[in-house]
Amino acid sequence: MIQLAIIGPTASGKSDLAIKVAKKTNAYILSIDSLSIYKEIDIVSAKPSKEELQEVKHFGIDVLCPNEYFSVDIFIQLYKEVMHKCQDDAKNLIIVGGTSFYLKMLVDGLSNIPKIDDAVKKRVEKKLLNLQESYDFLCTQDGEYMKNIAPNDRYRIEKALLIYEASSLTPSEWFRQNPPKPVIENLPIYNIDVERDVLRERIKKRTQKMFKSGLIDEVCRLEQRYTRLSHSMNSIGIVEVLEYLDGKVTKDEMCENISTHTAQLAKRQQTFNRTQFESVIHAPLDTLEAMLLHN
Repeated sequence: MIQLAIIGPTASGKSDLAIKVAKKTNAYILSIDSLSIYKEIDIVSAKPSKEELQEVKHFGIDVLCPNEYFSVDIFIQLYKEVMHKCQDDAKNLIIVGGTSFYLKMLVDGLSNIPKIDDAVKKRVEKKLLNLQESYDFLCTQDGEYMKNIAPNDRYRIEKALLIYEASSLTPSEWFRQNPPKPVIENLPIYNIDVERDVLRERIKKRTQKMFKSGLIDEVCRLEQRYTRLSHSMNSIGIVEVLEYLDGKVTKDEMCENISTHTAQLAKRQQTFNRTQFESVIHAPLDTLEAMLLHN
């Protein structure tokens, strides 16, 4: 079974290239995109069209509702399920997307957590009734681990408590004793290089296309159905539309803000892709296309 990853900043042409490579190599596609995982967030996430999704079987798209929690743990489990599916169907796998952090976790791995029984779960549930008290307790026990966790981050506070209650070790000590193991090894990674000016123009055009495709209506439906409390509602493209709906900006300013914030995200993605992986092939889109399709 052949596996490879195609990464790059938003609007760099990753999805189109992945579909071409998948067709040539008899592969399925696994999306690593933190928004495409959600149903109903279609325009904002710029997920592949229905026609493209029919051309090649995709995974990691339309998996969760916008008010459901998504994490690295969930993604790694999804990857394992997709890998088994590929093996069963005699298919290769193309991993593609802009959220390269998930790819890094596949390559670097996650530490195992201790076995958690019902008694531990009940103790933790009781303690979580007072979230601030639980947070303060963990800070006194393990300031090193808690320094990057907010007092209202219930998910991560719960995870830390579960580790502590199940193992009698602080999270930092648990992870020192249980270092991560790679989920996938020797994965070829191809990163699309794009000049900043070219990327900005692509982002601007894509923003206009999103607007004409019904961006505002999509965000209105999402807000009506899921409110603004869901983590997914804090995404670029949604926040700016909500500002427009609140009367804080004009439509033109809304589109300009989406383009600007997306370009800033793309810059962060480019930096991450260049610094966080040990062995990556960096090249422009046409060079990578020739390399992957004509070898």
